[in-house]
Amino acid sequence: MWRAGYQLLLWLAFPVIVARLCWRGRREPGYRQDIPGRFGWYRSAVAKKPIIWLHGVSLGETRAAEPLVRVLQKRYPGHDLLLTQMTATGREAAVQLYGDEPGIVLAWLPYDYPSAMHRFLRHFKPRLGIILETEIWPHLLHECRRQGVPVLLANARLSDRSSRRYQRFAPLLRESLSCFSAIGAQTAEDAGRLEALGAPADRIELTGSLKFDVEAPESAQILGQKLRERFGCRRVLLAASLREGEEELLLDALQSAGGLPDNSLTVIVPRHPQRFDEVAGLFEQRGLAFIRRSSEAAIPDDCRFVLGDSLGELAAYYAACDCAFVGGSLLPYGGQNLIEACAAGVPVLLGPHTWNFAQAADDAIAAGAALRVPDAATLVNEAGYLLRNNEACRRMGAAGLAFCRRQRGAVAKTLALCERLLPD
Repeated sequence: MWRAGYQLLLWLAFPVIVARLCWRGRREPGYRQDIPGRFGWYRSAVAKKPIIWLHGVSLGETRAAEPLVRVLQKRYPGHDLLLTQMTATGREAAVQLYGDEPGIVLAWLPYDYPSAMHRFLRHFKPRLGIILETEIWPHLLHECRRQGVPVLLANARLSDRSSRRYQRFAPLLRESLSCFSAIGAQTAEDAGRLEALGAPADRIELTGSLKFDVEAPESAQILGQKLRERFGCRRVLLAASLREGEEELLLDALQSAGGLPDNSLTVIVPRHPQRFDEVAGLFEQRGLAFIRRSSEAAIPDDCRFVLGDSLGELAAYYAACDCAFVGGSLLPYGGQNLIEACAAGVPVLLGPHTWNFAQAADDAIAAGAALRVPDAATLVNEAGYLLRNNEACRRMGAAGLAFCRRQRGAVAKTLALCERLLPD
């Protein structure tokens, strides 16, 4: 009954979904690519090798999956890997990571219509499905069970806020969670929330977060060195993955309170590429001189801001900065991934809203790798202290490296679950 109601809502929402694809495609052309694939119609030839399918909805999940993709390639050389996404940034990240690499197939995961999911599974015929984090699609999971495709929910996380919201649909979630053959939870808290929603306790194991096993590629280190040379000898504050409204708060604090050392540089990188021009407009409205990263222009001595208008270069920005604020946390968005910053060995500042990475944030703070600030003014003051204090920067950066080393191992544990579901 719950699934029937869900199906009815999906069909009623069909015109809205199509309109949203067209609207988003105006700002992000990737949404206009292969629209039939969004509904399970694929032009690609059927793969000749057996398929292992891995789904990462967006950019963060796609990047987090890379170490798992690499070990799956080594463990199952006779299989192709199908990587699906639902966002344009996720697809672009997959193209950057894998390009036309043999054995890698890229496709959209369809919207969760029964017929679309049926066509998706019949076309690719995966031997194993791996879904990252909190992607729980009832019709997809029902169809996987009906067609006998084992599915692993890997790197699973569920915040307390999301858990309370999902409780309203508990019967539907319970049925869907029962379709997973195994669940690899990031933390004990995540495991408990999933079990409370109806996931079978005997299928849940603690694996940790795949994000701790992601290593910045050598190309990111090289680009980071080039960015550092472009920034010169100035002290650099990186404001990474900022969400809508956070740039204004940061610029207000910088203009009213000062706080940063003279001749320091603030690099602002919005989370979503469709906002690059919007943020450039904020600088212009305030009369602030800035340089776009994409311009490759030299940075004048009197310029205090760089707009990071590039995609897939966050690891390079972390390698080039002295202190990093991880966005999505000044306003109630739940926070973005702080692990990449800690792994780069730079001091990390966080706002008060980090429920998307609650355990990692709390552990990083306890380890001395990160510091939580209540507002933008305090953020600027704390960043100013760190940029003036080399020893404090070095101490926090070393704590971040040690923190990440202790947390690694999720890829091996997740691979063991895959081997259990897909034996030789």
